[in-house]
Amino acid sequence: MVPPKRVADRIAKSVVKFQQVLQIARDRDVNEADTVSIIKDILAEVFGYDKYLEVTSELAIRGTFVDLAIRVDNKIEYLIEAKAIGTDLREQHLRQAIEYGASNGVPWVILTNGMVWRIYKIRFEQPINYDPVCDFSFSEIDGKSQDDQEKLFIICKEGINKDAREQFHEKIQCLNRFVLGALILSDDVVTLLRRELRKVTESVLVAPEDIVHVLENEVLKRDVIEGDEAQKAQTRLKKFYGKSARKPRERGEDKDSAAGSGQSTETAAFSDQLLKGAQSQQDDKE
Repeated sequence: MVPPKRVADRIAKSVVKFQQVLQIARDRDVNEADTVSIIKDILAEVFGYDKYLEVTSELAIRGTFVDLAIRVDNKIEYLIEAKAIGTDLREQHLRQAIEYGASNGVPWVILTNGMVWRIYKIRFEQPINYDPVCDFSFSEIDGKSQDDQEKLFIICKEGINKDAREQFHEKIQCLNRFVLGALILSDDVVTLLRRELRKVTESVLVAPEDIVHVLENEVLKRDVIEGDEAQKAQTRLKKFYGKSARKPRERGEDKDSAAGSGQSTETAAFSDQLLKGAQSQQDDKE
């Protein structure tokens, strides 16, 4: 989903600033507490949250405080596991984030060291599982690129109001190899292939089961059509094709967050201090 122009302009402007901030922080190898301060600034200036009212470090899960949580209208929208900017994000960090989300019934979690951001959606099944939804690095994104803005928008406050993350997740799910494999083996596609083969072979009629046999044994990889993920994709398609056509879900008018709706105008202290400090050092050298 493409963000509204006001949000796109904010992203384009603020990304440039935080690319500088994060580079300075990485060069200085700042600790986790300072990295969290920068992340709060990013949540405010890039993603549109009030860092004093909607970003908290006071959420306790099983007696342990999560690094950060985003709370909008008294609902936890994201849990954030934050690491120092010089720390490589590892599997154990992800497990911790997933555990926090699963324990608190929050499906959306973010793992970040300020520079790299990874977004996941938890699947509340037995056992608990998760889907990687999106990842990006501030050192590589282009704030003016529509593709990068779409990724950033799924974290934005305005994106939550517009279901941007759900739509992005659905797109990722539809484009995975298991769903495409199940589609290729579906009756509709096999029928289409049979019809086209008849044209190519000048009226020779090929049996559907023969087409399926070749697809399964010579065209598609085994892991695409077998295993738990393949079974889930096949079940999903069966449910879809088994339902009668239905009207699209009615949606109310999208409501963009009003500019300045209670969000603090106070400057992002720690990030600005890093920029000013770096500029002062440069001026002294000159």
